[in-house]
Formats: sequence, structure tokens, C-alpha cells
Amino acid sequence: MAMPTENDRYSVASQEDRCSPRTKLTIPATVRASGGRAFQSVVQDLSISGFSAASINRMHEGQVCWLTLPGLESLQSEVVWWDNCIVGCAFTELLSPIVHDNILQRYSNTGIYRTAI
Repeated sequence: MAMPTENDRYSVASQEDRCSPRTKLTIPATVRASGGRAFQSVVQDLSISGFSAASINRMHEGQVCWLTLPGLESLQSEVVWWDNCIVGCAFTELLSPIVHDNILQRYSNTGIYRTAI
């Protein structure tokens, strides 16, 4: 049996172990799959390791995509799952806890629904 690669371990930790708390919220965003056109989306939960968002376009496991949140540079990620127009992605590099906390603070002060899950 082959040893899991660093990417395999990261993917498992980011999506299955859920070692970082996820926060349910609503953030307008743009998602762009590799080789595709960007489309408007809404991030539904966020952690330092990944996110889930609305996706009108069918996305496939392993597909590279970029998430753009208001005021931030695009964040590269990889699709882990897609189900009924919702995509779950793992960030290629963990989101800085400072950036993560700033995003949560910005969107919790606007009256947008937010709960820890």
C-alpha cells in the first residue's frame, strides 16, 4: 500500500477531520474553475482550510479553482466534492488565521447570518 502524499493528508485533514472550525455565513464571492469563466457565488461556510459555496456550474473532484472574496486576492483551491449545486473546496495553502478572523469580523457586523458549526 502506498504511503499517502502530503496533498492526500492535507485533503483529508481539511475536509474530513475538520481540524479547523467552520463558520456558517453568507459572503458574496466569485468562483472560477481552471480554464473556465468566473461566476458569481455565495460562500456558505469558511475555515482556514476550505469553504463551501453555491455553484451553478458542475464541478469535479480534483478540479483547481479560484475563490475571490471582496477586497482579497484570489485564493487557489481544489474541489473536494460537489453536490446539488454546492461545491466544497480545500485551499491550496491554509488561509492565514488573521485574514480568516478579519473576514468573519467583517461579515458578522453586517447582520449577515453567522454561526459556528
